[in-house]
Amino acid sequence: MAAPQKSLQEMSLRELWALFPIILTEHNPSWQDWYEDEKVALIQALPANDVVRISHISSTAVKGIWAKPIVDILLEVAKGTDLQEIKNIITQTGYLCMAEKGSRMSFNKGYTLQGFAERVFHLHLRYAGDHDELYFRDYLQTHEVVAKEYEQLKKSLWQIYEHDRDAYTEHKTDFIRRYTDQAKLLFAGRYEGDFSV
Repeated sequence: MAAPQKSLQEMSLRELWALFPIILTEHNPSWQDWYEDEKVALIQALPANDVVRISHISSTAVKGIWAKPIVDILLEVAKGTDLQEIKNIITQTGYLCMAEKGSRMSFNKGYTLQGFAERVFHLHLRYAGDHDELYFRDYLQTHEVVAKEYEQLKKSLWQIYEHDRDAYTEHKTDFIRRYTDQAKLLFAGRYEGDFSV
């Protein structure tokens, strides 16, 4: 008799990385539709008074560059919101909480014991104003040469760190930080007080 299969929560990082390797693909216009559908579902599930802004972030939000086929969503909630209450609602919509650190939580959806589902999402829960990713996204959207440099960086790391997501992410950090800092100067104040869902 075969041993029962582990749940995703019981798997080690090594087991998870083997089941969910880093994959890069050409830009897919459907990613924007996936985001819009998921945004509607989140708005319907979450308390309206708590939600400040929901945004499509990361490479799937940048046309013309290769990306992991995983739609990243940033959910900003009002300061003082009970994050555990929001966490409970999010997990009831099919997400798994993968990490909690202070006032930041990360969730995944579309990860199955058979591998990736057709649509895969990473949801980042933060208090309003913790949104550096918006600046980096906007910089890539408005600077095609830098966006292509980022694409090349990711491609160069892909095969080396296909089964080590932490190392893959770590090797992109300096690039992201450099252009996020430039974006904050260029787009100063763009998202301060712009509380639109």
